Amino acid sequence: MKDILEITKTSRNMISKLIQGYTLEQLNKVPEGFKNNLIWNVAHVVVTQQLLVYKLAGLPVMVSDELIEKYKKGTQTEHEATQEEVDEVLSLLHTTIEQTEKDVENNLFQNFNEYPTSTGFVLKNNRDSMEFNNFHEGLHIGVIMAIRKLV
Repeated sequence: MKDILEITKTSRNMISKLIQGYTLEQLNKVPEGFKNNLIWNVAHVVVTQQLLVYKLAGLPVMVSDELIEKYKKGTQTEHEATQEEVDEVLSLLHTTIEQTEKDVENNLFQNFNEYPTSTGFVLKNNRDSMEFNNFHEGLHIGVIMAIRKLV
C-alpha cells in the first residue's frame, strides 16, 4: 500500500500548490455554476480520506466531527471558512497522510466494512479504499483547477 500512498502524497502536494497564494476571500468564493469553493474541496478531500480509509477499517479518524459534518459527501458550502479553519485544513492535508503511512507500516489496517460507493464501485478491502480515495482526489483536483480560473 506504500505505492498507493505515494500517489496520495503527490495528490496532496498538488492540491497545496494549486491553492497557494489565494486569499481567504478567494478560497471562500463559490463561482457561479458551482456549489462549493476551493477550501471546501480541500477539506472534503481530507474528510473523505478519513472516512474511506479509517472509518471503513473501524479505526478512529483524525478529524473532528464538526469538520466531517461540514465537508462530507453530500454537503456544500454553507459558511465562510475562517483563516484558522483554512490553516487547520491545510495542516491536515499533510498530517493525515503522514499518519496513514505510519499506520500502514504498523499494520493497523486489519478490518474492513464493505462499502458501495456512489459511482457503483464496491470497496471490498483496505487497498480498494485507498485506491478509490486517489481516484476521488483526482476528481477534486480537476474541480479545484476549474474554480481557480473563476475566483
